[in-house]
Amino acid sequence: MPEPTVIYEKKDYCAVITLNRPKVLNAMNKQLWEELNQAFINARDDGDIKVVILTGCGRAFSTGADLKDSKGRSLAKYREYITYLQEISRFIIRFEKPTIAAVNGYALGSGYELALACDLRIAAENATFGSPEAKVSSSVTGGAMRLLPLLVGPGKAKELLFTSEFIKGAEAARIGLVNQVVADDKLMDAAFELAAKIAPNSAFSIKLIKKGIDMAPEVSMEALMDYEVEACLATVSAPERVDALDDFSKRKKE
Repeated sequence: MPEPTVIYEKKDYCAVITLNRPKVLNAMNKQLWEELNQAFINARDDGDIKVVILTGCGRAFSTGADLKDSKGRSLAKYREYITYLQEISRFIIRFEKPTIAAVNGYALGSGYELALACDLRIAAENATFGSPEAKVSSSVTGGAMRLLPLLVGPGKAKELLFTSEFIKGAEAARIGLVNQVVADDKLMDAAFELAAKIAPNSAFSIKLIKKGIDMAPEVSMEALMDYEVEACLATVSAPERVDALDDFSKRKKE
């Protein structure tokens, strides 16, 4: 039986999903994509899981596609494969629970895109981000053509993609690509600390807020504000609302 390419661990309210091909810097082959998809399904279906943390084993988050995996693939098969990967990327982008990418080492190509697909990103100081596609006559996938400009602006996104320039964790934080950069040995601690700030809050509220933020670039302001009305009414009528207000009132008195 082949060694698992993805490790799934449950730590209290967190699902920790670790890419596990360290000998090839977590290069992404079909097996890894399939196991990654299943790991997210497991996290989705577990009611105890409030936050997902995604990271890489060893010296890299992921260096992107495993080119050995595509050797000899016909154009028709390539289309089929990329379409399949896009569906998994859509699943992660639209995942209802908050996702945090804890980026260690290299995050290149589709590994970079996988980090972009998460809601939040924490980078180790040694993290290196880059899209080398233009250097090798390829193109980005995984929603990067939208996700990257939303984070850093269209001009900076074009600069990064046109030049295939690699940037380190500190620069990624400066331009808004990541939420924070931390010392290499503090990466997972920082990810768990962020998860601990999210987990006590209403999962239903976060789900609806996340959906609204994700749909914002696609709809008019009028449509978005109509959605906000429905989201607000849905949350304030939820059974957990009473308990949340009671807890808030008690904290104010303390």
